[in-house]
Amino acid sequence: MTPEPFQSALPLLSLLVWLPIIGGLITLALGNDRAVPARWFATGVAAITFVLSLLLFTGFDYSTAAMQFVENKPWIPAFDIRYHFGVDGFSVPLIGLTALTSVLVLIGAWGVEKRVSQYYASFLILEGLMIGIFCALDSMLFYVFFECMLIPMFIIIGVWGGPRRVYAALKFFIYTFLGSVFMLIALIYLYMKGGSWQIADMVQLSLTATEQTWIFFGFLLGFAIKIPMFPVHTWLPDAHVEAPTAGSVILAAIMLKIGGYGFLRFALPIVPDAGAEWAWLLIALSLIAVVYVGLVALAQSDMKRLIAYSSVAHMGFVTLGTFIAFGLVRDFGNVDAARLGLQGAMVQMVSHGFISAALFTSIGVLYDRLHTRRISDYGGVANLMPAFAVFYVLFAMANSGLPGTSGFVGEFMVIVASFQKHPLIALVAALTLIISAGYSLWLVKRVLWGPVANDKVAAMKDINGREMFVLGVFAVFTLALGVWPKPLTDMMEPTIANLAMQIAASKF
Repeated sequence: MTPEPFQSALPLLSLLVWLPIIGGLITLALGNDRAVPARWFATGVAAITFVLSLLLFTGFDYSTAAMQFVENKPWIPAFDIRYHFGVDGFSVPLIGLTALTSVLVLIGAWGVEKRVSQYYASFLILEGLMIGIFCALDSMLFYVFFECMLIPMFIIIGVWGGPRRVYAALKFFIYTFLGSVFMLIALIYLYMKGGSWQIADMVQLSLTATEQTWIFFGFLLGFAIKIPMFPVHTWLPDAHVEAPTAGSVILAAIMLKIGGYGFLRFALPIVPDAGAEWAWLLIALSLIAVVYVGLVALAQSDMKRLIAYSSVAHMGFVTLGTFIAFGLVRDFGNVDAARLGLQGAMVQMVSHGFISAALFTSIGVLYDRLHTRRISDYGGVANLMPAFAVFYVLFAMANSGLPGTSGFVGEFMVIVASFQKHPLIALVAALTLIISAGYSLWLVKRVLWGPVANDKVAAMKDINGREMFVLGVFAVFTLALGVWPKPLTDMMEPTIANLAMQIAASKF
């Protein structure tokens, strides 16, 4: 059974959603001729949103899987669509990640001079929409936020992106919008079947094997493209390469996680039998992403494209940990191992958010100085930027899964859970520790070490105070989560235990 929700006296979730959206509209109204006030105002709004998000952590009850801070009011009564918000152990960490990353992105973007108010407004509105996704408990409300989120990112890539920005923005929009159409069809069918848009009511529906299969693939297309999973990942490298630095950071740190979150919130509890039936397919695609896409990353000559392929490989651990849980529960009755896999998937999402954001920020620091992302244009950067080199090496090590960093924790948990399903799955997954070390450390070698490559590199200056602050915050969380992940796992544990019970129970 789904635990009873805890109501909230303070509309905290509404504040977290609408404060950045309204702040973005005010920033837009300031106009591009008032760049300095726009920067300060937008950054202040993002900072306030982050402070408010901390109230979720301080007021969260770690002992229950019930939805908390619930707000539930009629929205479109004719179709019983409700303004229904709530959070659990899955939502809160991702909301915190979104709020923190948004502040750091806006601080890091102070060098932007083109259409400043529009730039900052786009990111604030995008922040509110992403938080709305993690709060929505009405499936149609979720879908509205899910679709609206595409608009500001489309604008960010298309207006402030690189030379092929229009192509990349269109490819991003078409891929993600097309996938969400199939998700919408699945949601409409569930509404017609049960008469409710509420996710909790959809979880309770009795569905036949055929119904579950069609609904599962509707969800799969919507969320797999967002992650993105192999082979629907080809939009991501183009979007990353052409997006401005801040756009790449948000895309990698937050937007990719929405796909993984969608599987946990919709596919697993609503259609558990279809999930168990088709888990082998998701496991196979995840292993291909971990190994093949990692090898593709080795061949890249553009730093951004390399990290983009790296993101696909590392997000493969999210889907692997998520769907390995079905086999562990249904085939072996090993609920503890299934919970470990689900925990690993969630920890990997949060960890990858920090590491990928830090790596794209680091590449942006280099690009701001040399205006090129080609690896061959660099060399010997550590001789001129020693402070930057320290951060860059740390994040590359974390991306390789070094113990003591957050990159190790989630992947290790998924590998251990996979071993209890089949040692061969764990062996293939563990290859990422070698492959990711290969492309991450080889990138460090070519960019940082050796003699100074040319006169342009020789003129580069080390990071300033603003850049050091942004990279420093990412470094603190990367190390903190690697050394002490217990607060995060404790927050997620009741929710994960509840989900493990849901996927263990057949609807037949």
